[in-house]
Amino acid sequence: MVVVTGQNKASGNLDDVMSSSDAEDDFQDPATPTATQAGHSLPLLPQQFPEVVPLNVGGMYFATRLSTLRRYEDTMLAAMFSGRHYIPTDAQGRYFIDRDGTYFGDILNFLRSGDLPPRERVRSVYKEAQYYSIGPLLDNLEEVQPLKGEKVRQAFLGLMPYYKEHLERIIEIAKLRAMQRKARFAKLKICVFKEEMPITPYECPLFNSLRFERSESETKLFEHHCEVDVSFGPWEAVADVYDLLHCIVTDLSDKGITVDHQCIGVCDKHLINHYYCKRPIYEFKITWW
Repeated sequence: MVVVTGQNKASGNLDDVMSSSDAEDDFQDPATPTATQAGHSLPLLPQQFPEVVPLNVGGMYFATRLSTLRRYEDTMLAAMFSGRHYIPTDAQGRYFIDRDGTYFGDILNFLRSGDLPPRERVRSVYKEAQYYSIGPLLDNLEEVQPLKGEKVRQAFLGLMPYYKEHLERIIEIAKLRAMQRKARFAKLKICVFKEEMPITPYECPLFNSLRFERSESETKLFEHHCEVDVSFGPWEAVADVYDLLHCIVTDLSDKGITVDHQCIGVCDKHLINHYYCKRPIYEFKITWW
């Protein structure tokens, strides 16, 4: 038997294939970059730093010892100036950090000598410490005002179901209402109540805890929703209605919302027998401009 493979036809003339210099160039390994080509690339690692490091942080100039930047090894600054990463420099040779430098001096003061910023700068420095991952500074700032007080406040707000969602609902309703009416401000009715069920003079002598005990069937008789836009409550804590109102106004103000509020009465819904709701109703005025 004769088998024809066509091998010669497929391979062609070997001399013809290898005669083209262009074909050879196509299969050559990339050449090592020349000095000119490498001029626009990053320098070889590790990067070396001087003992005194000049810094340009978002256009603000600083200088500090290299050991200061490396004081806490688990921080971003220690990693940046470890030599393992390339740090660009400005035209004057300062190492550039693309971050607002307003509070960087406070960061350096802590790294140098453990100094903490004045109270009015604590919140802003805390954000910078988070960015640079400086755990010891974060721990120290959390133990001074106003952050220490904020931890206590958040512990109270943690008892409040859907607190953040209710804040967003207030803002959304106020915005839509103002846009619909083409008005500068919008008014909302907000219910803030501490106890879940009403208390009458007949129950006061028996009221020895934050919640009055009723049977399940009796509890259902008191279930209702006040005719308001948003309701906050109930909660079990010493903090009262005025404390929660302060939190609501403070958090809205922190979002840039101008808000005024006043009590306009109570919910008079009749529940059963001599029981009425009596939850306080507040009018919130949100001004947009």
